[in-house]
Amino acid sequence: MAENPYIVEMRHITKRFPGIVANDDVTISVKKGEIYALLGENGAGKSTLMSMLFGMYEPDEGQILIRGKEEKIESPSYAAGLNIGMVHQHFKLVSNYTIAENIVLGMELMKKAVGIFPYVDMKSANREVAELSKQYGLEVNPTDVISDVNVSTRQRVEILKMLYRKAEILIFDEPTAVLTPQEIQSLLQIIRNLRDGGKTIILITHKLEEIRQVADRCAILRRGKLVGVYDVAGMDAKKMASLMVGHEVQLTLDKKPMQAGAAVLDVENLHVENEDGFEVVKGVSFQVRAGEIFAIAGVSGNGQTEIADAVAGLMKVSGGNIEINGTDITHFDVRKRAETGLSYIPEDRQQVGLVLDFSLEDNLALRNYYKEPFQKNSVLQRPVFHKYGNELIAKYDIRSANGNETMVRSMSGGNQQKAIVGREIEQDAPLTIFVQPTRGLDIGAIENIHRQILEERDKGKAVLLISLELDEIMQLADTIAVIYNGQFGKIAPAADFTTAEVGEYMMGVKKS
Repeated sequence: MAENPYIVEMRHITKRFPGIVANDDVTISVKKGEIYALLGENGAGKSTLMSMLFGMYEPDEGQILIRGKEEKIESPSYAAGLNIGMVHQHFKLVSNYTIAENIVLGMELMKKAVGIFPYVDMKSANREVAELSKQYGLEVNPTDVISDVNVSTRQRVEILKMLYRKAEILIFDEPTAVLTPQEIQSLLQIIRNLRDGGKTIILITHKLEEIRQVADRCAILRRGKLVGVYDVAGMDAKKMASLMVGHEVQLTLDKKPMQAGAAVLDVENLHVENEDGFEVVKGVSFQVRAGEIFAIAGVSGNGQTEIADAVAGLMKVSGGNIEINGTDITHFDVRKRAETGLSYIPEDRQQVGLVLDFSLEDNLALRNYYKEPFQKNSVLQRPVFHKYGNELIAKYDIRSANGNETMVRSMSGGNQQKAIVGREIEQDAPLTIFVQPTRGLDIGAIENIHRQILEERDKGKAVLLISLELDEIMQLADTIAVIYNGQFGKIAPAADFTTAEVGEYMMGVKKS
């Protein structure tokens, strides 16, 4: 009898949540030793499907077979017993432990001192971790503390945690979301090494180019259903994108030459301290002109979000000046800044951008509720809220179960983002700040937001863009400032940079 080539089979999987079918009769089969990619829009059901394989959910219908045997995977520990591991998008590490301590946590090598007293044999653990990291090209120093190492090293630690637990089936959820271009290439090589070492890789991502570089096959999901499974070698990015969203997608932006005017935002020698009193922005100066997209590129945690929050009034400035169209707003409160001419799309849409337990129409009116005609003699005018909400829902294609009445908490991330972008753009402010505007969004929603950013610029607005997605910056920016450790390494027209050069400045290995 021929041996079953499939290490993972998920047959006719259906998973329902209240009001939604997350997976609808999905069947996939993954061969041992292949890199299998899962592609789909936000809410397509990719993560839900893999969460069932990892034991975080159980399917309502269908079967899961591992190595040809049907399994009821009731928990992540049961999945680990089947040699299944998962690297989550948000790492799960203890920051004040060493790398080796994190890797062996829960599986420590115990010895006895004087034959009686048990202790953890960290010397042997350090040696094992060092050997394991060399074997797979994941070099780390076992005694480094997690809080002292960069993002890509933390990701290596997550992978080593799985390998230490003898994982044979490795699930990666959006593994390149916070990496520089050089780190992404390094990770893709690590994934190839793992496959060549006999591991089976399942990759959840929305980045088409990465799938084309490493995957053998890809399954495309759309609205919970399987569209099809394809050999990656015979697919181009445009075809993948159109199968994913159900219509043709424009992968290249139609960007007109910049027509820059006078400076709208003028930031001079800005210093910002975090809540611990540590200086995170160290004397940066820049201008954003009317009709210009000025982008700040950098690895997460280098001060770029703090610059945006300081300009928007969410963080106090410890030194320097901020002006909008010649008005000093350095010490204005948030509302006064908005009225001076600033719109803000924050990094954290749920904590900062929205009131999750308000309706959609109330969230759309947050910038205007205290102005006429939204209020008259301090009484809110509900019909005005309703009409305005309906206009923005139609204009920005905001999809929700109950229109204006929908509780924002129940909406998808992409539609929450559309609501914030629509609300802020409608203010018609001279300056709009976009922080991570497409984070976690699928290719259809990304295309939509990119188009809106370009439209603002072409209307003569000043746009400050902060993004960890280097492709996004290279496509949209007219001017790029690269930040490293709270300081700008270089500011220049986007056309003067190569992607590799921006990556080098982002890692601090290149200086002007």
